[in-house]
Amino acid sequence: MDQALFTANNLWMMICVALVFIMHLGFSLLEIGLTRQKNSINILFKNFFIICSGLVLYYIIGFNLMYPGEFNGWLGLSGIGLELPENGLTEAYADGGYTYWTDFLFQGMFAATAATIVSGAVAERIKIGAFIIFSIIYVGIIYPISGSWLWGGGFLSDFGFYDFAGSTLVHSVGGWAALMAVVFLGPRIDKFKDNKIFAIPGHNIPLAATGVFLLWFGWFGFNGGSVLSAETSSTSLVLVTTSLAAAAGGLGACASSYMVFKNFDVTMFMNGILGGLVGITAGADLMSPMEAIIIGLIAGLIIVLAVKLMDILKVDDPVGAIPVHLCCGIWGTLAVGIFGSMASLNQFFIQFASLMTVGGFCCLSACVILIPLKKIYGLRVSSKHEVEGLDIHEHGMDAYADFGLNQH
Repeated sequence: MDQALFTANNLWMMICVALVFIMHLGFSLLEIGLTRQKNSINILFKNFFIICSGLVLYYIIGFNLMYPGEFNGWLGLSGIGLELPENGLTEAYADGGYTYWTDFLFQGMFAATAATIVSGAVAERIKIGAFIIFSIIYVGIIYPISGSWLWGGGFLSDFGFYDFAGSTLVHSVGGWAALMAVVFLGPRIDKFKDNKIFAIPGHNIPLAATGVFLLWFGWFGFNGGSVLSAETSSTSLVLVTTSLAAAAGGLGACASSYMVFKNFDVTMFMNGILGGLVGITAGADLMSPMEAIIIGLIAGLIIVLAVKLMDILKVDDPVGAIPVHLCCGIWGTLAVGIFGSMASLNQFFIQFASLMTVGGFCCLSACVILIPLKKIYGLRVSSKHEVEGLDIHEHGMDAYADFGLNQH
């Protein structure tokens, strides 16, 4: 490989690092827009904490847990902190796709995403201290261990599991944790009462829409970077299937929500786009453009049905993180066995068994963190703090104080 190609590959990967980083802004705006303004500072604080702590934790322990080298296939740790390997800045590392430091930074951006998924689901009622403790343990230990089982060369890799960019290993890992946290927290005050469901509208839908566009933009790096080089044929296909699945997801949710709720709900449309993106992430490099559209359309339908089911079960997720990341993450993982170049009944069962293994581990791990945390520290803020807003009580400030918009 000549130096020019190595430089081009590494440059593309560094661009993808920046694109994935932008997704954290997208998550922040989406969460703020779909929740009440009295909790905006709280959401911003959580998202800043996630990316800052996530990168430091991934440097200290996460990267070496996720990529331990030769290990037993279940758990390995190659050291604390990172040291540049002998060939880390040369073409000999990663088949000339990128350098060691680019590798770390790209994977570190992925790690922080798992906790961001949890942030949206538990919004408006979790204690900030409880969220910090949970995030540190989950991002620092649980996410990299589950990731090592496939991407680190562990037992799921030997089993034949396929997850291109993380429908299971990023999105459902965050989604399972979000589901457990929401169950332990319970719904927001006045969400469900007298056997009725009450909508709690977000305070700024244009802000949420901006977040969705930023997430779609960032996904070009999330999936495009997962090619792990600038190889033209694979990268161009991945960007096409990613975009088509997103567009079809939006259309699928739009049509489905109209049939179910008899209106054109823009929040369903937005989450349908995200559901399509999550759904294509496991097999973006395997699918034809038409298969990507079908996967996206089904993801859009899943969003609407999952939201309806969660209301029936009285599970309160203010931003739809569980339908998007968990339900569509499961769908995208199974789709690898149904569509694309690896499709077969055997692959479908491999995909199913693998996602159940990861899901069981994540649910159990989340409970091991949440149960003592709830007993010792407490998960939920007081009713008074929830009603008056977390911004004032947890952070001592108001996001919109200068604009006279302090309405609760």
